[in-house]
Amino acid sequence: MTTAKTRSRSAASKDNQGRVRAVIDAVIPSIDGGRFAVKRVAGEPVEIEAHCFTDGHDVLRVMLCWRPENEVAWQEAEMAPTGNDVWHAEFTPPAPGRYLYTATAWVDHFRSWRHELSRRVDADDIRIAAQVGAALLADTAARARGADQKALKDAGARLRREADSTADAEALKALALDDAVAAVAERYPDRRLATTHPVELPLVADRERARYSTWYELFPRSASPDPDRHGTFRDVEARLPYVAELGFDVLYFPPIHPIGREKRKGRDNALVAEPRDVGSPWAIGAKEGGHKSILPELGTPDDFRRLVAKARDMGIEVALDIAFQCAPDHPYVTEAPHWFRKRPDGSVQYAENPPKKYQDIYPFDFETEDWRALWAELKSIFDHWIAQGVNVYRVDNPHTKSFAFWEWVIAELKREHPDLIFLAEAFTRPKVMHRLAKLGYTQSYTYFTWRNTKHELTEYFTELSRGPGRQYFRPNVWPNTPDILNEHLHSGQRSVFMSRLVLAATLAASYGIYGPAYELMEHVPRSPGSEEYLHSEKYEQRHWNLDHPDSLRDFIARMNRIRRENPALHADGNLRFFGIDNDQLIAYAKSTPDAENVILTVVNLDPYHTQSGWLELDAQALGLDADLPYELHDLLSDQRFLWQGTRNFVILDPQRVPAHVFRLRRHMRREQDFDYFL
Repeated sequence: MTTAKTRSRSAASKDNQGRVRAVIDAVIPSIDGGRFAVKRVAGEPVEIEAHCFTDGHDVLRVMLCWRPENEVAWQEAEMAPTGNDVWHAEFTPPAPGRYLYTATAWVDHFRSWRHELSRRVDADDIRIAAQVGAALLADTAARARGADQKALKDAGARLRREADSTADAEALKALALDDAVAAVAERYPDRRLATTHPVELPLVADRERARYSTWYELFPRSASPDPDRHGTFRDVEARLPYVAELGFDVLYFPPIHPIGREKRKGRDNALVAEPRDVGSPWAIGAKEGGHKSILPELGTPDDFRRLVAKARDMGIEVALDIAFQCAPDHPYVTEAPHWFRKRPDGSVQYAENPPKKYQDIYPFDFETEDWRALWAELKSIFDHWIAQGVNVYRVDNPHTKSFAFWEWVIAELKREHPDLIFLAEAFTRPKVMHRLAKLGYTQSYTYFTWRNTKHELTEYFTELSRGPGRQYFRPNVWPNTPDILNEHLHSGQRSVFMSRLVLAATLAASYGIYGPAYELMEHVPRSPGSEEYLHSEKYEQRHWNLDHPDSLRDFIARMNRIRRENPALHADGNLRFFGIDNDQLIAYAKSTPDAENVILTVVNLDPYHTQSGWLELDAQALGLDADLPYELHDLLSDQRFLWQGTRNFVILDPQRVPAHVFRLRRHMRREQDFDYFL
């Protein structure tokens, strides 16, 4: 591959358009014809494919062109043909930010001449071809500079002299095909009749945490060791070692702002609150302030900044919930009443999702005539928290806000702060979720919570890892959230909580849990069949016994350590499922591109009974020699198994550990590996 900088991509002038013969049929990947950006990670190669051809038998040259969006100069990488008029090259975005890429192609007469000459055997044909080549070298020399120009002139003159003499045809052919001369000539191609793909395709390069992250959600108000005292940021700071021990790198808080008093919801979403009820954090705003303020009971801005810094020192980023909605007593309601819809009686329209009613929440009206001021104010909320050191945001229900707003605000924020990460909490229709991802959301919640059978999991994660959405939709999977206690967890079976955690942690590169509810296996719904927790922490302050003997904290810590130590689990596109003759067992693997790190996971989906089956591996996909033994090290139990061939037996008792997470070791030492073996 060659690279170079150029101020502009060469392309044929309008007068020469009829002479252009190269065709660029497609440049891939491309999202909706270039309307939206492909997503990748800075510092990692981006593979680009171009479909290019020309009439006849002449040889094409194709260049991948790319540049940071805010720069003028294009970088180029020569594309190599891989068959069937498909060309391939890659580039590596050096830093987070937006980039553009495209392709340029032209019929290369110098390469075409060399290709034709290499096949000629007739002496007269070789002599004539040499004369043509001499003229091409002279033309190329005119485009060259310095020593290269002289070298090409000399090579062309010598070739002409030899072609005009009685030189041996084979010697003449060898002279004409001199590789050193060709290497110089190819630096100065004639690109006057080049064509360029009409679309400069966008790409967003994020930092690594956009691709691989491990989230832990907690309510700061419930962090106090004293059950009778409201939790504070200082209490959360004291809990940081616990979160670090569990192995999480993102600590996410529900809204930390003042909570409305008007129409405040009581415990378990009661319409009437008792005097001591703390309300829902998502009912934002009161006399103490709104989205840029902190609930006084949690602490001060200095306390918050201190917490963010302490967490960062421990390798943890604090993520905030951004919920663009207001409690009835939010200052915005009186300061900008035109930002809200009115009911026929003149009162502000509260949020509804019939039959559900959210009397304590007023949504913004994104059709307001004052939309520019509304957009600017909402952006300023992000600006405020960015200034406090927060670079990761989980956005509440973004599908209920204007798509145009999200596209604008994310682009504006990331232009200045390319390290920002936005997680879309949108449990809605697939096309809407994908649109939000296209508009700029870094990660997206998924339907994992409701995918429980082998068929459901296989089908869904195959779509996520291999479908067209893989170019822009990064899944972040959660077995539970404060809003969702899936029916699968209602049994309270330890094996269910363990298996769902393993599935989340190994199927997706980014996952999260709502704790301490998850590790303490909170499982009682508000009513039979409901997905709401009884005594939901959304409406009350809770006290959690982190040292409970039944806690899954050690299991979670081990699973997250496995994730950290095995880069195969840091990406999504490398997922492959394998056949196993039992529908209660699911098996799949992930590997690094060089196949040096391979993780094979087998999970028992039956929480009650031991299940067994014969697993059929794809030896080629795993880089295995089916005739040689290989070792599988179970990283959960620390057991080691020696397998051979592609078909092997597995058995899992959910009352012990419902999963194997194997690391594959291909090369088993033999006597020939001993230093003194002769």
